Amino acid sequence: MGLKVSSKYLFYIILSPVGPYYPEGFNPVKIVVSDQYVRATPGGVGEAKTAGNYAACNLAEKQAQAQGFTQVLWLDAVERKYIEEVGSMNIFFVIDDEIVTPQLNGTILPGITRKSVLELARHWDLKTSERRISIDEVLEGLESGRVSEVFGAGTAAVISPVGLLHYRGQSSQVGDGQTGPVAKRFFQHLTAIQYGRENDPFGWVETF
Repeated sequence: MGLKVSSKYLFYIILSPVGPYYPEGFNPVKIVVSDQYVRATPGGVGEAKTAGNYAACNLAEKQAQAQGFTQVLWLDAVERKYIEEVGSMNIFFVIDDEIVTPQLNGTILPGITRKSVLELARHWDLKTSERRISIDEVLEGLESGRVSEVFGAGTAAVISPVGLLHYRGQSSQVGDGQTGPVAKRFFQHLTAIQYGRENDPFGWVETF
């Protein structure tokens, strides 16, 4: 018995109707920020959709859910201060009317819904940026009001508003704790394109 890379693979595409990914549906979720565990490290497979990435998340997510949180927001493995992504979705912040998301750096999944949000935002002439974002910048922004919305984007989650971030024993509410207008706009337009209720100007939808 040994361990090696497989020389043969079976490729499956499984399609089925699904409901909301989180129990909250499209209502804001509560997220805990982890600086104890790390999801991915430079030089690893953090940017790939592999089983190992999910295994690294399981313990922290189990502990988070036991404390009443929906998911975990991961920080970088080196300095433990820069935001990377949530276990099940990429993360976005509305800072001073700019849509900001962490830049791809080899440890963040280049999610297709992340890409769709950025393309839609540019199509609407909204200001966007992909850059390093520290947890301190976000928490200070929530306190000052500069950060008005936080939401995730993922294949299963689609668009998921975040109503609360919990870090080192302190909870910070996002805005008024309700779904914000930016997250709502993305959710409505993305799902309308997916279900054919709205024209697809990007060529995302394939018909057979």
